[in-house]
Amino acid sequence: MSISGHLDSLQRKHGALEAEIADISASPLPDQTRVSALKVKKLHLKEQIEKLKSSQMDETKH
Repeated sequence: MSISGHLDSLQRKHGALEAEIADISASPLPDQTRVSALKVKKLHLKEQIEKLKSSQMDETKH
């Protein structure tokens, strides 16, 4: 898979986690443990996205 394809995949997963967090948080008694775990996963995805974007920029410089 190309870097841009992998980046797209990570961004879709990040968006899906964001939607899931919003759904859970909107419930009358949200499971805060689940929300926290999802936020950690979302943060890790964001870090991966930023690394890929950075490496993509490095490739275009060469």
